[in-house]
Amino acid sequence: MFKEAIAVFKLNVEAYPNFGAPYDSLAEAYMLTDQKDLAIKNYKKALELDPNNSNAKVMLKKLNEK
Repeated sequence: MFKEAIAVFKLNVEAYPNFGAPYDSLAEAYMLTDQKDLAIKNYKKALELDPNNSNAKVMLKKLNEK
């Protein structure tokens, strides 16, 4: 299930590279599949594109605590 979700979220990132939400969704999928480095990378990109993304801020803090 997550493999398919990651594939779809990657397509969203390609289709909307200037929006933070697709990166946030991709990061969450990576987090749920224990791919911490990729989750962090995508949460950072989400914040770069949307500095007000509170979910990305919270999740980055949690991931950096682990």
